[in-house]
Amino acid sequence: MGEEFHASKPIYLQIVDKISQQIVRNEIKPGDKLPSVREMAVQTGVNPNTIQRTYSELERMAIVETKRGQGTFVSEKSEIITELKSQMQTDIIADFVNNMRELGFTEEDMIAGLKRYMLEKGNRHD
Repeated sequence: MGEEFHASKPIYLQIVDKISQQIVRNEIKPGDKLPSVREMAVQTGVNPNTIQRTYSELERMAIVETKRGQGTFVSEKSEIITELKSQMQTDIIADFVNNMRELGFTEEDMIAGLKRYMLEKGNRHD
């Protein structure tokens, strides 16, 4: 029942990314309570200390708030979620541009390729 993790990035950051994506996709909504540290550890198949570190990082980023005795909740501040979504978009674009540059593509090549892709496949969610 555990997750598959990559050795190239700390597990707690991979879980931060997964939770952040679920929040951005509105699978986890503002104000929702996250599972307890123990529950999340069982779900992901990792040590509870790793989940505690994950929740601490999400709290540091202001994505979640911990209410003593109640649990950890997704922030209800829409500007934080909007900023998270924008940052994720920027990171994905930066990775794309860097990969394309490594392959020798120019900015014009990238834009043309992206336009072509969107015309051919952009409306489908494969």
